[in-house]
Amino acid sequence: MRPLDFLRTIKIKLGVVILAATVVTVVVTTVAVAHGVPTLVTALLAGALALVMVQILARGMTSPLRAMATAAQLMASGDYSRRVNATSGDEVGELGRAFNVMVEELAETDRIRRDLVANVSHELRTPISGLQAALENLVDGVAQPDNEMLRIMLTQTERLGRLVSQLLDLSRLESGTVPLNRSSVRLDSLVDACVAEIGLARPDHAVLVDIDPVELAVDADAERLHQVVTNLVGNALSVTPQGESVTVTARRNRNDVVIEVSDRGPGIAPEHAARVFERFYRADTARASGDAGAGLGLAIVKWIVDLHGGTVAPEPNEPKGCRMVVTLPVVASGGGRP
Repeated sequence: MRPLDFLRTIKIKLGVVILAATVVTVVVTTVAVAHGVPTLVTALLAGALALVMVQILARGMTSPLRAMATAAQLMASGDYSRRVNATSGDEVGELGRAFNVMVEELAETDRIRRDLVANVSHELRTPISGLQAALENLVDGVAQPDNEMLRIMLTQTERLGRLVSQLLDLSRLESGTVPLNRSSVRLDSLVDACVAEIGLARPDHAVLVDIDPVELAVDADAERLHQVVTNLVGNALSVTPQGESVTVTARRNRNDVVIEVSDRGPGIAPEHAARVFERFYRADTARASGDAGAGLGLAIVKWIVDLHGGTVAPEPNEPKGCRMVVTLPVVASGGGRP
């Protein structure tokens, strides 16, 4: 029970406590003098009763502070489970609620850090293990170097390079140290360049491009927008069955340009749609695939699009597959960090 929780400020609470202690002291003194109680006894009795009254009324005023001190000690040891029971409406209660929000955010940050370490370790271990096995076979004379083995080793090395580059890009984007060199970017030229680049690695898939109108342009950073399209098309190709095609379309919609990358893969389940832009997040089926990326491409796409003041979201592609829809303002709106 916290008798003063209904009061909204700590100043009023302190005033009520002081007033109550004063009233108790005056009443006890008056009664004691009327009954001829010695002065020393009267003073001791009045002081004791005033302290009891203060303890009763002030109950709970400082308990959130003690709880915060205990929780802070636990947080220092890595335990983020403790919360403060802040029921009052005064400044201490507001501090307690803010403390709980901070603990939630720190707990989430700690979870992301642990996931980051675990996922980076996982992603690095796979290509490194492949390279190590191949090199050990060559050194031990178990295998002779041939084009196929060298191609596999090159593929694993390229995978390591992509992971490192993506981590660096994501770090720069999150810190806000990536300036946008905006200019008028023709989407037909940009998309054609992205498709040609990806086609070198995936010649067995077709990418259909439809830009309407052909001269459609957007105010953006050409290099970063190239990353967006390349990542989206690469992801779409990785889940598209052989013989099926990926479609890239772009059109003007009032003051925005809408870019869509559509595939004929299994699509994104509703329970995964809200998390596909998280770092290293992938469905189990994607993780099991040898062609799966590190789970950073869509996170980078989200950051770049946000920096341009746009949006990106997955939508169903009937009758099957997924459409990644990117909306960018035709004219720069200032952008900034998300």
